[in-house]
Amino acid sequence: MNATNHAACLLAVLLAAACAELPVAVKRPSPPPGETATAVKPPPQPRATPIPHKTINIAGTCKRTEEDGFREDAHMDVRANEVRALKWKLWVSRRGSCEFNLAEFRQVRETPHIELQAIDGSQCKLLVWQDPRRVTLAHNRCEKYCTPGIYEQAWPVLFDPKSGNCAEVR
Repeated sequence: MNATNHAACLLAVLLAAACAELPVAVKRPSPPPGETATAVKPPPQPRATPIPHKTINIAGTCKRTEEDGFREDAHMDVRANEVRALKWKLWVSRRGSCEFNLAEFRQVRETPHIELQAIDGSQCKLLVWQDPRRVTLAHNRCEKYCTPGIYEQAWPVLFDPKSGNCAEVR
């Protein structure tokens, strides 16, 4: 391509670009004196559904070992949302374990979920709730009850509300 053709091509590209539709800046009108502009708010996000009140009655035992080495041995007896017995130990592979016994907790809530607070003054809580497929026993802020370094991998235990055995995770 010679210099004349090159210049002609460059001119053609520049003309095409100049003829292309350019975005137009839209100026929003200023609010009337004494008023402030309000930002457009995004639509509200759906909120998490609250835990429905459910009277929990279960005499549960869940003892199993997963393929990844996670083990649990949990026994829980709840009558009309009152925890009568609880002993739960879980292992995170061979790295360590967590252990919870009812004697170390007092029940502070029955609805909409059951809540047990550690009596040692720590912030550790055990929570129990039921959905149609399972009864969940979970912990919150209970690092003190676990081997150091494993707490983030210590999952809740799930009971089948009909049989009291371990619930299917899938």
